[in-house]
Amino acid sequence: MAIYRFRVIFEDYDEVIREIDMLSKHTFLDFHEAIHKATGYHPTVSSSFYVSNDQWKRGQEIAFMPNERKVSQGVTEMSDAKLSKFVNDPHQKFYYTYNFERPFDFHVQLIKILKEEEGVVYPQLVKSVGIVPKPFGAQVNLEGDSNILGKEDDEDFLDETQYGIDEEEDFDLLDGEEESSEGEGAGEEGASQSELGFEDEF
Repeated sequence: MAIYRFRVIFEDYDEVIREIDMLSKHTFLDFHEAIHKATGYHPTVSSSFYVSNDQWKRGQEIAFMPNERKVSQGVTEMSDAKLSKFVNDPHQKFYYTYNFERPFDFHVQLIKILKEEEGVVYPQLVKSVGIVPKPFGAQVNLEGDSNILGKEDDEDFLDETQYGIDEEEDFDLLDGEEESSEGEGAGEEGASQSELGFEDEF
């Protein structure tokens, strides 16, 4: 059976790349889930692939969890669409939008057609470059993705707030400012805001 090797790149973060091998008989739902196993994002959100031309212009939609309007219009659903039926070019492109409420867009391109290897379990992540951006308003599943995010990266990720500030360090700075400002004349002994680095943060 033919193996499709797809390169998946964030549209706005082109340094983040995943390459995934899929069986030609796999569905777009299988591909959707494979992408998010490789990114750590939860797959159970409304998303769509679009058959694309070389300029990444979106064509036919292949949807997951479509809304009522799309269903009434007869949109193709990922679970019913095999990859082989939509690959018409050795360099076939798909535009992919993950999570319409807080979307990330991807460029997906077929880069190789290979033969199935005995003993290999597909889908298979074959290349992982770069750390994925944190999705706003969505959870990230870091379990089982040690081949994507290293241990140190996981710890840094969990220590940050959504604004990229370490909450513990920020509260330490604020506590120090309050203590130094207690009593008369404390302003001379306490640190100024510029010395604490607040001016640099903002």
